Amino acid sequence: MTDASEEAKQIEKLYEFGERLNEAKDKSQNVKDYEGIIDATKTSIKAKQLAAQLIPRFFKFFPNLSSRALNAHFDLIEEEDLAVRVQAIRGLPLFCKDTKEYISKIVDILGQLLTAEEIVERDAVHKALMSVLRQDVKESLTALFKHIWNVEDPSQDDTIRDKVLCFIRDKVFPLKAELLRPQEEMEMHITDLIKKSLGDVTGAEFRMFMDFLKSLSIFGEKAPPERLKELIGIIEGQADLDAQFDVSDADHIDRLISCLFMAIPFFVRGASGSKFLNYINKHIIPVFDKLPEERKLDLLKGLAEISPYTTPLDSRQILPSVVQLLKKYMPRRKTGEETNFTYVECLLFSFHHLAHKAPNATNSLCGYKIVTGQPSDRLGEDFSEYYKEFTERYFLSFIML
Repeated sequence: MTDASEEAKQIEKLYEFGERLNEAKDKSQNVKDYEGIIDATKTSIKAKQLAAQLIPRFFKFFPNLSSRALNAHFDLIEEEDLAVRVQAIRGLPLFCKDTKEYISKIVDILGQLLTAEEIVERDAVHKALMSVLRQDVKESLTALFKHIWNVEDPSQDDTIRDKVLCFIRDKVFPLKAELLRPQEEMEMHITDLIKKSLGDVTGAEFRMFMDFLKSLSIFGEKAPPERLKELIGIIEGQADLDAQFDVSDADHIDRLISCLFMAIPFFVRGASGSKFLNYINKHIIPVFDKLPEERKLDLLKGLAEISPYTTPLDSRQILPSVVQLLKKYMPRRKTGEETNFTYVECLLFSFHHLAHKAPNATNSLCGYKIVTGQPSDRLGEDFSEYYKEFTERYFLSFIML
């Protein structure tokens, strides 16, 4: 332990180094003074605190001592004494104020320090990160998001990832109007960063990212079709619509339905729902009976909500499957079994909207003749039995309702 007189001498010496550097016109000539400041990081607590202020202040003038200065300062961040650590953290943004090449490294370190337990230390980290973000938001965000991307890196601590996510959610996203400048360029950049981060996210994290993306001007009400397509592509990727469906995979079912509802506002705005509809038609409806009971209604509600915004081609393709489900849940005659009218209501809603988009498909499915002048009307064929059966089911359902 350093005694008081020795500590006083160390402090006095540091002030001398600092004063000479302040007064020097060509500070780069005062190498010995800066080396003396670096060496002070191995002395007393008070001297370390002062060194933590002086090292970053004169850092840019001594490029040949950069590695030595940084390592000494980083050692101060790991000190047992809280005051030393806090002072060292506060000095980190100064390293990249005039030497931008250190931004990524400083942000990486600050990201790791977000796990600090002491409130005053954590607050210092937050302020330091915001300071660096304001210096160069593009480089800083890229470095910060790397803590989220490296999910398969064995050295990556999940706690750090979670803390970085919280920081981005609570500190960065609310200040998007201030930080994301120039607006379009930076909104596109953070969109790319988020897309790279979606490889392994929870449902709550995905919703957080999507809520933020929806708030960006590039995806606003006046967004061009390609922007809506980009958002739908993100949601489709999370729904895993290229995967073979396994009805026992509850997680995939939950993600699929959640993403379907998340995508509906974009279908309303004109984005294509073809990939969702084709996947539901090909993979989900054929095994509808095997779905968990609590998810069947969610799926039918989602299908009903998307049906007004389908294309004629998509409507024609999925309409036969909807009719088959209707026949299953609309009884032809009264039975002892209880009818699930909520299912019927959803399916009828879907049927009417889909049939409106593909009117010439109804004749061969349920006998409803709607003349469009196309060969697919199949007016010369007799589908009267289909019509009789379907109307019996239809009207009985309304009577029972």
